Amino acid sequence: MKRERAFLKTLCRTLSSLHHHKPLIPKMDPSERYCYNPTLRWNPQVEEYFVKAYGADHFARISKALTQPSCYSCIRVNTLKSTSDSVIKKLCSLLQENGWQSDPSKGTNAIHSSDGIATEPDGLPDASVKNSFISKCKIPCLDYVIFVQGSGPHTIDYGYKEDKPPKEVIVSRKCAEAVLRGAHVYVPGVLACSAHVEKGEQVAVSVAVEQPGADGGWGVGFTRGTVLQGSQTDPFYFERNGLYIGQGVSMMSRAGMFRVPQGVALDLNNRVFNLPSFNDLLEGEIFLQNLPSIITAHALDPQEGEKILDMCAAPGGKTTAIAILMKDKGEVIAADRSHNKVLEIQKLAAELGLKCITTYKLDALKSVQRINKSDNQDAPQGELNESIQNPESPKCGIEKISDTALVATLDQPKNEKYTSKAELRKNMRIMRNGPGRNNSLGGRVEKSKGFLPNSFDRVLLDAPCSALGLRPRLFSGEDTMESLRSHAKYQRRMFDQAVQLVRPGGVIVYSTCTINPGENEALVRYALDTYKFLSLASQHPKVGGPGLVGSCQFSDGYQEEWLRPGEEDLVQRFDPSSELDTMGFFIAKFNVGTKDI
Repeated sequence: MKRERAFLKTLCRTLSSLHHHKPLIPKMDPSERYCYNPTLRWNPQVEEYFVKAYGADHFARISKALTQPSCYSCIRVNTLKSTSDSVIKKLCSLLQENGWQSDPSKGTNAIHSSDGIATEPDGLPDASVKNSFISKCKIPCLDYVIFVQGSGPHTIDYGYKEDKPPKEVIVSRKCAEAVLRGAHVYVPGVLACSAHVEKGEQVAVSVAVEQPGADGGWGVGFTRGTVLQGSQTDPFYFERNGLYIGQGVSMMSRAGMFRVPQGVALDLNNRVFNLPSFNDLLEGEIFLQNLPSIITAHALDPQEGEKILDMCAAPGGKTTAIAILMKDKGEVIAADRSHNKVLEIQKLAAELGLKCITTYKLDALKSVQRINKSDNQDAPQGELNESIQNPESPKCGIEKISDTALVATLDQPKNEKYTSKAELRKNMRIMRNGPGRNNSLGGRVEKSKGFLPNSFDRVLLDAPCSALGLRPRLFSGEDTMESLRSHAKYQRRMFDQAVQLVRPGGVIVYSTCTINPGENEALVRYALDTYKFLSLASQHPKVGGPGLVGSCQFSDGYQEEWLRPGEEDLVQRFDPSSELDTMGFFIAKFNVGTKDI
């Protein structure tokens, strides 16, 4: 018994000592914490797949490049309204007025095309203006493209002192990705803030990147409005190591950041990556667009007077690029499944002054019109339902649809389904006034029942994808092999629709903004093996690198086939880790031969 009592006393003293003992916290190196050095986290199976495709070292470089923005902005000039030289002069003046400063010595790498032509986002064709931060692209036929040089990554002194960390604001991951591209910190993007932050105070800005949760999902682990203690006892303290994107001045107090619904929360005056904002600059004259997207429109090679379909057109960058290359002569059909996204295309086309673009709300998986003899519909793109959103169209030929005409149209039998007079009146109001507030942007969008086979000279399928090439990217953990395969499955179905819609002798261009071979090279393999009348075509300009040759064997026995030797140079793959410093992107161009009957 004595031994047992002695043991219990010893145990109690030990537990008491542990309870009062302060945990040993390693001394922090400010240079390791207050910096921007993120690590992109992938699903283990996805990472294994990409390592097989690229090799471990190459994929590590890709992952690192994805966490950073391109160090230059790419601008497409609307040549129907202005010229590159005119825009360069205006931009130089406007950006300098706005206080923009660039450091050419910390600029981006040179851009080299496979044709041996070299250009630099910071350099210019004339050595006398070598120090300018705006330059004209030297790639053949892309002289209407302008590069505006940024700089970074920069080392920032956040004012850390031992036992007195800087006041801090944590923003959401999506907000941070926008800020790294030059955007402001807006109120909705603020998640947490140090106590007693007042308007006008200097604060450090860090990022909350999703972490794995106990339920198997992903989240940031705290609610919006959390007060940051600033000490290492904060349970989320170490998660922010290496995730500081800049320093700024608070435009409102801490209370204001979580009280008002909108507005600029922080003015970032010291950024890790310094890129200019083009918001509201030279509206109608320029359009901010990634270089691979501009090259995609060129690969399609649209000609004046042709009829062209952009199957997944939103937000309209490639659509308007195609229309400008056609000198606004011909017909460009822009379709998207989202009502509001179609309105965005309409707005951009109007802003750029383009008349040859017609928009439709249409699911790309239903692009081919199903012909029902009872409907007696012979016209492509639903010409019987004339475009209300474009009453000046020559196909419409009317200024206003009368109520009598509307009732007559609505009274027509529709699959012999009874329609009440109240429903007729409601539909009549919608046709006159638009869809109302059920669609947040308002406006009129015509729905299409699809298009007849062989209706188009050229088709662009910029397919919805996993978007794993977008930069900067701070999180990829939610992407799984199942989700990547799902994207590939739908892309094949969309491509099947595109093949039916293009005429013999026409062209299909397929593009994605992902680094996933299953959505890129594997689609090309499917297209060539399924449709013998398709052949890969050379692209001009040729700027991107070659595609991936070979295949990948999965653990479940599935064999994913990519390109075969000799095909790799007929596609363009844009590697974010290459000297091009672009987003990850892929372009394939197909010539359409005589179709099998």
